[in-house]
Amino acid sequence: MITLKDLAAAVGVSASSVSLVLNDRHQGRVNTETASRIRAAAAEMGYIPNVLARGLRTKRTHTIGLLSDGVASVPFAGRMLEGVQSRAWDSGYLAMIIETISRPELVAQSSRSLLQRDIDGMIIAADYHRVVELPSIPPTLPVIVLNGIPAPGVTADSAVPDEEGGARFAVRRLIEAGHRRIAFCNVGGDRFVASELRLRGYLEAHAECQIATDNSLIVDLPDPSTTHALGPLRRLLSIEARPTALFCFSDQIAFAAYQVCSELGLRIPDDLSIIGFDDQEFIADALQPGLTTVQLPHRAMGVWAAGRVIDRIHGDADGPPTSVRITCPLVERDSVGPPVA
Repeated sequence: MITLKDLAAAVGVSASSVSLVLNDRHQGRVNTETASRIRAAAAEMGYIPNVLARGLRTKRTHTIGLLSDGVASVPFAGRMLEGVQSRAWDSGYLAMIIETISRPELVAQSSRSLLQRDIDGMIIAADYHRVVELPSIPPTLPVIVLNGIPAPGVTADSAVPDEEGGARFAVRRLIEAGHRRIAFCNVGGDRFVASELRLRGYLEAHAECQIATDNSLIVDLPDPSTTHALGPLRRLLSIEARPTALFCFSDQIAFAAYQVCSELGLRIPDDLSIIGFDDQEFIADALQPGLTTVQLPHRAMGVWAAGRVIDRIHGDADGPPTSVRITCPLVERDSVGPPVA
């Protein structure tokens, strides 16, 4: 490893001068020409600051612990990790990630491993919007829950997608295109927080536009997969007064709708307009025609979480914990058109 002494010897100055320049404390102490030579030598020799030594001086390691529960194994949710890493790096921090692969028994052990490395703050990320239990963490450590709601009795900042607003905007898009018989293929049960929120957005859009909802057009599935959607969609799209538009809980369900339309000879969007939810890579952008869908703002959520925990570390975010809802934008492609006259 290149040290301050190595740089000092290469430039012909003292190690203290090198330290002043590399820590931006050289004004009035080291002349501009010498400072430029020191920086050039550091770049050429590949100097990397000793984080442990810096931590002893500043009482910080400039490291954020990120406890990921299944996030890394879900393609589109992985954008949260990208957002955290990018924001942390731009602020001079490193995000140290441990993936627990949805195994609860690993959470406590992984949390202890991060705490043993003297992290300055922690982010706990869930693979989907849900209630999140926090492991045992010192009360003085800043904690952010990413893509989840802290369990009752737990105080922590959190960021979640605005599921309700995204659904409302999607259904209003279909209404503005002229549709009045809009079906909603949802996921039943209480497994997903998003199920209730997206249903609420669907109903709100109808109410805002003074359009009566038809409960027979709301279909509940056991899960958001393509396989379980095929049968119910065949029945829904085979009725005499079938819907002219379909809003889907997930892009995988929308994929099933494409398959059923092909079986039944229905054209998208001429005979049926479709909007999905997730903006899942290799599905939404690969279907023909391209699927208009609501994007889960995973990267933006990760950026916010990293920024928030850094603000907490530096004392720039005083006050009680807050929960933010990040806007879910609509990604327009080619699956929406006017209803058949």
